[in-house]
Amino acid sequence: MAATDETPEAGFADPTGDPLLRTRFALPTRPAMFVRRPRLTEHLDQALGTPLTMVNGSAGAGKTLLVADWASGLRQPVAWLTAESTDQAPGVFWAHVLQALRAAGVPVASEVGSPAEASRVDRRTLTRLAADLEGRDTSTLLVLDEFDRVVSREIAEQLEFVLHHAGRGLRLILVTRTEPLLPLHRYRASGEMTEIRDAELAFTPDEAQELLTRHGLHLSASAVQALVERTRGWAAGLRLSALAARQGTDPHAYLKQFEADHSAVADFLLAEVLDRQAPDTQDLLLRISVLERCCPDLVNVLTQRTDAEPILAALQRENAFVHYLGHSWYSLHPLFAEILRAHLRERFPGLEPELRSRAAQWLRRSGALPEALAQGAAADDWEFTARAVVDDLALGQLFTGLRSDDLSALFERMGPDVRGPAPDLVRAARELAGRDVEHGLAHLQRAEEELARDGATDPAAAGLTCALLEALAARLTGTPGRAERAAEQALALRPEVPGHLLDEHPELNALLLTHLGSARLWAGRFEDARSVLSAVAGRPGGAAMALPRWEALGHLALIDYLNGWLGRAEHKALAAAGQAQRYSLPQRSGAGLGMLVRAAVLIDRDELDEAQALLDEVAASHLLGEDPVEEAGRVLTRGRLLLARGDARAALAAADAIVPAVVSSPWAEDHAAALASAAYLAQGKPESARKVVERVADRRAACTVQAARARLAAGHPEEALEMLHSLPETDRPGPAVTVRATLVRAQAAHELGDHTAAHRLLGRALLDGRREQLRLPFLEAGPWIRPLLSTGRLRELAGGWLVPAGHGPPAPTEQPQPPALVVEELSARERDVLRRLAEMRSTEEIAADLQVSVNTVKTHLKSIYRKLAVSRRGDAVRRARDARIL
Repeated sequence: MAATDETPEAGFADPTGDPLLRTRFALPTRPAMFVRRPRLTEHLDQALGTPLTMVNGSAGAGKTLLVADWASGLRQPVAWLTAESTDQAPGVFWAHVLQALRAAGVPVASEVGSPAEASRVDRRTLTRLAADLEGRDTSTLLVLDEFDRVVSREIAEQLEFVLHHAGRGLRLILVTRTEPLLPLHRYRASGEMTEIRDAELAFTPDEAQELLTRHGLHLSASAVQALVERTRGWAAGLRLSALAARQGTDPHAYLKQFEADHSAVADFLLAEVLDRQAPDTQDLLLRISVLERCCPDLVNVLTQRTDAEPILAALQRENAFVHYLGHSWYSLHPLFAEILRAHLRERFPGLEPELRSRAAQWLRRSGALPEALAQGAAADDWEFTARAVVDDLALGQLFTGLRSDDLSALFERMGPDVRGPAPDLVRAARELAGRDVEHGLAHLQRAEEELARDGATDPAAAGLTCALLEALAARLTGTPGRAERAAEQALALRPEVPGHLLDEHPELNALLLTHLGSARLWAGRFEDARSVLSAVAGRPGGAAMALPRWEALGHLALIDYLNGWLGRAEHKALAAAGQAQRYSLPQRSGAGLGMLVRAAVLIDRDELDEAQALLDEVAASHLLGEDPVEEAGRVLTRGRLLLARGDARAALAAADAIVPAVVSSPWAEDHAAALASAAYLAQGKPESARKVVERVADRRAACTVQAARARLAAGHPEEALEMLHSLPETDRPGPAVTVRATLVRAQAAHELGDHTAAHRLLGRALLDGRREQLRLPFLEAGPWIRPLLSTGRLRELAGGWLVPAGHGPPAPTEQPQPPALVVEELSARERDVLRRLAEMRSTEEIAADLQVSVNTVKTHLKSIYRKLAVSRRGDAVRRARDARIL
């Protein structure tokens, strides 16, 4: 509000004889670029109903302009006084308060009087003032701006006296950087206080966007967000940055990378915050600027003093850009810290690395390893940093997907001149994490040689780390024996490692076991692989264990699939996907196995579009240098999909693809042979089909069944049956194998004229296949099966999943025609999507519920629309209800 006609003339004096200046009683003028913030003014409206209001924030937080803007919009008069450091004498202070009331048009009774002495105020004056205010019909609003300058306890007690006895007649609003000496706890406890503090004063991205726009700057939302994060929404920082940006040739580039220490922001903070502190406190602030956060003990180490605790607490109370984080920890405003670091380098050249090294040592002893590593790297103390990450068993975190990128980036600046076992182990880990096996093994070999003659690094911890990297190298190169030796080495070293380190880093052993399980799987030792992978998959441990569990579940799913147990495989693959989604894990080698297994299961169910979508998703995240298990799984699954779509030539090419590995995998060879055989059969070449698979027919049940199919196709049903009688006894195949074997037996019986046995065997295959929705084996069986499916019980067993319900054979008077085996029915997963579609769920909600990607749901929707001959969601639901699918 503007001052009234009763504003004092410059010649009017306070008890000291100094004139009462008009500007101290006027509401500050809001600048043209001022941004009104309704959320804060609405909060300030509560001040009309509480005796005390405190707007408490740091310098430049926008406190004064906020209150002035709010006050200018009120109908009632507002008395405004901007305090100064000279207002420590009670008589002077109250003379100014009384004049502020008069200047705002608030009549003050003559009996109240005015202080006659600068050093004191008569108690009767305060009593009469309180009584005068209390007796009014409307409340008087008094704003004391910059109240942090008033440090007199006597004045605080007098102000509390007047506020208490004035009752509803006075609403006091304090604008301050520090908490006043009033008994705030009483007002808070009774709900008689309105508070706006620094965090609430911070600009939101939307408010910052408006501020920048008013300065003629039009930035993207992401650029504004970045600026808000850097300034923490600090009003002065935003305004000063905007003003400086307008003066440059490229405002957008300036705001993106402005140097805080060479800007108006630096001048403001140095003048308003740093220079106002005592020399010892300035020194403390400069030294702690190298820390992300600090506590008194750590600050004492850096300052070599013992009084950090009260200084930090005082700085926080003063809103000196020191924020309390809880549990005795503090942090500096990031811009303030940036400016202080620049001045530290200028005033004390060479001190920063020493401070960071001291901090790194203290943080590591205190168990704050990530911060210790960051400080060690910033100090270029690479020997300490590498040794800390190795000795604390933390190098496994390079592979967990949680801190992998941060930890890898930490060592990017470590030069080749830094030597020793720990630095070389870090280099080996980074190379292997990036799937550069050649360079990774070179660094690992050098580290192992150095460990034999260097005692600086903990030999047990370094040995365990070596074992982890050896196991990973074995997995990536397909060397099962190397993985076994690494596991034996780790087992021997574990008793020598402190138990608390093993407990703090469960991921190290979990990763090692996962690599061992993958290597055993590659070697075809399925049960041995299952034992170690199950131990990982079933172990709790939160986010640190998420990626090992994810990979272990994917490998276990593959083992089940290779054994023919589709339901079990799908369950584990979906559990793996759940781990990835829960912890937002990035794609890593081995992590695509779950999706590959789900795609393979869908192929066996003849849900080819859905399988293609999953394979496309795997390809989109494909990493160079995958381990052989995943590469073989990807190649074989793609080949089976090509064959199911009728492209036998491309399927043959996939079967002939070479997966790089030191040791060949028996199951990969066997399944490649089976795929090639099936492709030759699709081309009408039974002899080629027989030759390619019979060399491995005695090693795996699935290959035996495929060899029997080839014999059958060549016109030798008795030989096919004989082969099936000699299935490997070591295998315990699941339905994906047994259904195919039963179908071969049924076809052989059919060709030998035993129609009763053929019907019985086909019925058994239908029963077993229906449980798993196994459609592909029946499609592969050939035309002989169709007439049988049109008869009585077999038609019932096939209805609803293999052929549509109700699609029986033609009427008896007509020539019987076999039912179409490939029909426009919905898959089980498509029905799941359709049911959720009917519940009005979004694509994202359906994806989350089914634990699949949004792209997979979209693929399902396209297939549903095509099969139902519709183009919209609502039409799909209606058509499905009409057809009684829902």
